Amino acid sequence: MTADGRAGVTAELVARLVAGQFPAWADLPVRPVEADGWDNRTYRLGEELSVRLPTRERYVAGVAKEDRWLPVLAPRLPLPVPVPVATGRPAAGYPHPWSVRRWIPGRPLTSAGVADPTGLGLAVAGFLRALRAVPATGGPAAGTHSFLRGCPPAGYAAEVRTALDELGTEVDRRGAEEVWRRALASSRQQPAVWFHGDVAAGNLLLDDTGRLAAVIDFGTCGVGDPACDLVLAWTALAGDARAAFREAVGLDEPCWRRAAGWALWKALVVLAGRSGTAAEDAAQHTVIREVSTELG
Repeated sequence: MTADGRAGVTAELVARLVAGQFPAWADLPVRPVEADGWDNRTYRLGEELSVRLPTRERYVAGVAKEDRWLPVLAPRLPLPVPVPVATGRPAAGYPHPWSVRRWIPGRPLTSAGVADPTGLGLAVAGFLRALRAVPATGGPAAGTHSFLRGCPPAGYAAEVRTALDELGTEVDRRGAEEVWRRALASSRQQPAVWFHGDVAAGNLLLDDTGRLAAVIDFGTCGVGDPACDLVLAWTALAGDARAAFREAVGLDEPCWRRAAGWALWKALVVLAGRSGTAAEDAAQHTVIREVSTELG
């Protein structure tokens, strides 16, 4: 394994892990997926299965959590989600537990155009309503395992301040600070509910017609405040589609203020990190500008 935890995870390593622990699948071909994540690496295993491997220790908690709770959530949700079928142990130089799941076909929203953004927004809203309706008793309370998703956004206050200092006049600091102030001033008064934690374009799969087909990657899911699940309103939706999503998802104004805080935090830290392309940086500027315009 390399320092970043990714380069050392290869198809050859996955094949050794599978052969050593699940010999019934040893003859199945292993190949990379077209769009891979960062927290975990995913490989196809034959035609019906996939293998998901955390890239760092900090992501390991998601393995047991998903294995425990996805079978509970899946029957209650209107779209397919990953279904674990086996859990592997550290071996062959790979230091973490890993999982085998049923393969879910579809193209990530990041690599596919959206013919009907309003329809997409309504479909995501319906999924999130169904997720919030799943009984939360005994579910994993938001915390470090969810990277503070589902908690108040104040946990990332230091990162927001640092990013604003680094960006200087590149962003409207006054507008951003007002969005952040409103986010911190609001709080959830209702009972904790299930949240996904990372409703990002890469975790939304579309079918060949462009409709939402599945939602993947529940590694940051938990029980808490669902505001973090609304960031998609600014990162992938606009205009009528954003308005339709906002109405259909059925959450109150304070929740949207916290959601704007989550969107602002992510855009600021990504932009300050200077790790994106010019187009990606422009997208972060758009998020910052729009949350400031709408709620600042």
